[in-house]
Amino acid sequence: MYSAFQFTPTRLTAGLLMALASTSALAEADLMNRSTLTGDWGGLRHQLEDDGVKFTADYSGETAYNAHGGLHRSARYSQNIKLGVQFDLSKLYGLENGGKVQLSVNDRRGNSASEDLVGNRLPIQENYGGLYTRLTELSYERNFTPALNVKLGYMAMGNDIGVLDTGILCNFMNAGFCGHPLNMSGGSGWTNYPNAHLGARVKYDLSSAWQLRVAAFNVDPESNGNSSRAWHLGPKHTTGTVVPVELVYKLQAELPGEYKLGYYYDSSNVKRIGSSDEVAGRGGHYLVFDQAVWNDPSSPGRSLHAFGQYSASSKAASPFTKWYGAGVVLYKPFEGRPRDTLALGYGRAVPNPRSREVLEDAALASGQGFPDIDSAEQLIELSYGYQATPWLNLRPDVQYIIEPGAFSGANIDNALVVGLQVKASF
Repeated sequence: MYSAFQFTPTRLTAGLLMALASTSALAEADLMNRSTLTGDWGGLRHQLEDDGVKFTADYSGETAYNAHGGLHRSARYSQNIKLGVQFDLSKLYGLENGGKVQLSVNDRRGNSASEDLVGNRLPIQENYGGLYTRLTELSYERNFTPALNVKLGYMAMGNDIGVLDTGILCNFMNAGFCGHPLNMSGGSGWTNYPNAHLGARVKYDLSSAWQLRVAAFNVDPESNGNSSRAWHLGPKHTTGTVVPVELVYKLQAELPGEYKLGYYYDSSNVKRIGSSDEVAGRGGHYLVFDQAVWNDPSSPGRSLHAFGQYSASSKAASPFTKWYGAGVVLYKPFEGRPRDTLALGYGRAVPNPRSREVLEDAALASGQGFPDIDSAEQLIELSYGYQATPWLNLRPDVQYIIEPGAFSGANIDNALVVGLQVKASF
């Protein structure tokens, strides 16, 4: 006797197709709404985080095409992959205040549009540089009191110092905006991410609005961009210590703001520009801010922020003495796009006159003329951040570089660069 319903190959195939279609529809809906591309790993990721182990993975890819001026018409691509894990010792071992351990690894690949196509100083792709796999952070952080937080270990200086905590500056693709002012690293032992050094950072809340940050980092110039030192934490060629001190004010109002005033000093002895003499110590100061200037009362989340940057570094030893930056970022530019941003920025990087004199003297000695170029490289950047999903951001970008040869002493036409930045969290 046969059952009224039998599994035939045709029915089995149809059933599988229906199940797959239903699963695919659910998966697609979930894929568009989940916070990371790989999701919750069947609940394992959430469980691990509850137990004190949090995994992160991020990708950024930046393609830039030089459409006019500069050196060559072509495109360049660079990428950065960052893998991290954070251990919450309080959760892992049941401690009352165990602190956290952070481990991060970065891998960078690609080519530079600035070096190959334009010839300018400010990197068009902020994720270019140090093209190898390296340890970026191995640190321990703990709150010793409600007001005092200490972090120490192997880490990048710009994680906490010199940058705006709001993240407003990384609505741009050019490294002149995204991060701390670049003349800091050009004129001292301050290093750009993902270069890391041994150091310690202290945060102390003076009040609910005011905070003091102090740090000290080992200066080891030979390890910067050196792939053989990618996994070596120890200070092999120490020249000194760089100490930044930063005062932070966070305006708590209907139109909030963040202001940072900082000073840094590097104890290293270095050659004075244009001379064989050494200068003892290098220093600099900076001011950065992010201030909301408008909120739309009829559309929560829509706001306009203005930002500003000023930084000055050692005239004796820095080839890059001043940086000025300013711009605006509009959050939620369209009613149906609550997580998008529209950003416009202007920056001016001023070479050290002593560096210019060295270039002029070298040209004269070789019997060549020195071009009549401006006293600074300037940058205008317009970008739109399209948050396609919670884990995927697409950023079309346009940059106009004025006087690209200001730092090299080369007569290079102003450049128009169009690009696309892709950021994804896994």
